[in-house]
Amino acid sequence: MRLQEVFMGKTMINKRCFIHHPNMEKQIGAMRSMYPSFRAIKKDNKLIFVGLLQVREDLPEYKVRIEYNGSLDPYVFVVRPKLVDNAPHVYRATKRLCLYHPANYNWNADKLIAKDIVPWTAAWIYFYEYWLRTGEWVGPEVPHGKVKIEY
Repeated sequence: MRLQEVFMGKTMINKRCFIHHPNMEKQIGAMRSMYPSFRAIKKDNKLIFVGLLQVREDLPEYKVRIEYNGSLDPYVFVVRPKLVDNAPHVYRATKRLCLYHPANYNWNADKLIAKDIVPWTAAWIYFYEYWLRTGEWVGPEVPHGKVKIEY
């Protein structure tokens, strides 16, 4: 069992890593409201959501994992089905999805995973499935070296 103490409004776990408790609870509440099938897991200094997304009946169901530490951008991973090698818009080293360009969207603790990240993950799945069938990525993207994409 982990030792938890409250220090200046923050939950301290194992006396070494902080979780900003109010933000985590806000994220959990929003996910429960908008995506009740997702499970929330608090592990060390992370909040992890795991759930299933199926963007269309004729497309496979995807199990996704969203990792969030309260201050950095949420990281999204496809647990299953296994993505093909060299899939577009996936960071090669970590295998996390690239959902947006940092110049176009700045994550902060006031934003909600349920409102932004999960819908973008569903869109990424749709575009990935289209790419698998056609070889063409039809989702928004920013070529490297460009600052912003215009919509």
